[in-house]
Amino acid sequence: MARTITTATLGFATVALSLSPLALAQSKESVQTEAGALSIETVVDGLVHPWGMAFLPDGRMLITEREGRLRLLSQDETLSDPLEGVPDVFNEGQGGLLDVALHPDFDSNRQVYLSFSEPGDGGATTALGRGRLADDRLEDFEVIFRMEPRVEHENHFGGRIVFSDDETLFLTLAERFQFDPAQDPTNHLGTIVRLKHDGTAADDNPFLGDEEARDEIWSYGHRNIESAAIHPETGELWVAEMGPMGGDELNRPEAGRNYGWPEVSWGQHYDGEDIPDPSDSDDYAGSVKQWTPVISPSGMIFYTGDTLPEWQSSMLIGGLSEQGLVRITLEGNEVTDDERIPLGARIRDVEQGPDGLVYVLTDEADGKLMRLEPLEDADA
Repeated sequence: MARTITTATLGFATVALSLSPLALAQSKESVQTEAGALSIETVVDGLVHPWGMAFLPDGRMLITEREGRLRLLSQDETLSDPLEGVPDVFNEGQGGLLDVALHPDFDSNRQVYLSFSEPGDGGATTALGRGRLADDRLEDFEVIFRMEPRVEHENHFGGRIVFSDDETLFLTLAERFQFDPAQDPTNHLGTIVRLKHDGTAADDNPFLGDEEARDEIWSYGHRNIESAAIHPETGELWVAEMGPMGGDELNRPEAGRNYGWPEVSWGQHYDGEDIPDPSDSDDYAGSVKQWTPVISPSGMIFYTGDTLPEWQSSMLIGGLSEQGLVRITLEGNEVTDDERIPLGARIRDVEQGPDGLVYVLTDEADGKLMRLEPLEDADA
């Protein structure tokens, strides 16, 4: 089905903000989808490579910028100065301040979790930390987990944080462009880790007490995962993983399984060299779906709102090279539909708002927070 984007000029509304003027709701576009036309509204722009976002219970939003800033967007869509108390980050290549997530008991403890690339002797690493959100700062921020070993490289940090309903969280990591360590569970490279809320290994992790693997590891043999979400009905973790030249994967990571990178892949090396096909081996866990050409997945949710009823239970994945959203329909663990929703920008993260609408961040030097809603509602 062909899809087109049209633009209607609605005038300009601006507000004076700290640091630089940021335009709000400058224009609305529309995109035709299988569920009907959606408006695409720019909520705020002027963000510098935003990476992650999280809604607070009162409707405000925390937004990370990769350069190392954490911003607070108010309900009237005013962007704050950068919050204080944020850790120093390794802001090179794909590194920087990455994801943000709220503790499940945020109402009572005010705890905010951040993933980031941490500088240090021996190179950078992916770290996870937490602090208490006050009016204009994070207080008592502490690092609770570090990926080991550190690596002198500026790419492939992973970094998505997903809280499960069993008092654990998942943190997606990457192989730091080092390839072979992803097959060695004595280090964290190329893994997904499952942690208690204090950053220590979950009590029932598959390698707990195994001298030949790290206690924190849930699964390994991954390349670079920046998309992750918990299925709202099954409670299972789903991820979308970046392949090399071709071969992005949708996976449902199972405890203790090896997902094959770099021994097997649905893609090729960047120099065109072939990689053995996963279907030729029973030694590795299989993927649910593959994408070639790639979508470069980043950010993921399962939509559970009522505002877009046709999207109920759909998986929404941000696409960097796809420059839009990918909507996946599942029946059990099988993909039955793969819809592309063009948005004209690299989509770094996707979230569902308390209003039931879908929000996306664009990965640009002049990045945007955009909101999608049914066109008839937007024009009302």
